[in-house]
Amino acid sequence: MSIDEHGQTPRTRHLPPRATVDGERLIAVFAGLVEPLGRALPTSSEVVLHDLSKLPDSIVAVHGDVTGRSIGDPATDLLLERISEGDHEHQLGYETHLPDGRRMQSSTMIIRDVSGHPVAALCINTDISAWLEVRRIADAMIASPALAALAATTPDLPDPADLPERAPRPDSPESFPRDIDELAAHLLRAATDEAGVPVPRMKKEHKLRFVETLQSKGFFMLRDAVEMAATALGVTRFTIYNYLNEIDSRAGAPSGSSPHETSETSP
Repeated sequence: MSIDEHGQTPRTRHLPPRATVDGERLIAVFAGLVEPLGRALPTSSEVVLHDLSKLPDSIVAVHGDVTGRSIGDPATDLLLERISEGDHEHQLGYETHLPDGRRMQSSTMIIRDVSGHPVAALCINTDISAWLEVRRIADAMIASPALAALAATTPDLPDPADLPERAPRPDSPESFPRDIDELAAHLLRAATDEAGVPVPRMKKEHKLRFVETLQSKGFFMLRDAVEMAATALGVTRFTIYNYLNEIDSRAGAPSGSSPHETSETSP
């Protein structure tokens, strides 16, 4: 694997730099706030702090058990993709879903050091499934003739037409893996879906799309990512390097970056 002028490999090239003294101070401050902030929120909430210089295993503090993650666990696919793409803006109040169908409201806030460099991400996930069920039950009660008149005289009650749908949507914009293997498997499935063709039927253009999707989602930040991609496609790791070179060339990679290692011809 080649190393660029900054001493970074393809896996680490997009990672934020090692935290500055100010960045380390901020991470320490927010790590100390995770528990009290979590205690101040409803018990259905979870507070997670990511050290962006440690991606992908970036969780350094957590309070709550909504997603079942702990210190040392990886970032979500969404956070990994956003950091990989250089998207360092806050993302507030978006809806996510857990594998068991629970619906959550999530927010991700990026913490920057005095120079403006992103050093950490503070995430809050709140399980809103129980509240939605309460609203559904209240809606059913208000619909009864006995309570209809009471509802008509209570202007602060929500309009049932404005209530969110009860059934969870399967297309959650973010997953919450508990380890790197789970994160890698999720990203590989997403790349296969994006290619639109099962691996045994893939031609070179599909495999290129597969690798390009993985690259855009920050997959190559993961340890042994090239080997995992090669195994998934049934090719050699040198073929993956060739695909990455071709993708970089097609995208007009900056002249300062080094090419990926190659020594075989892509199929």
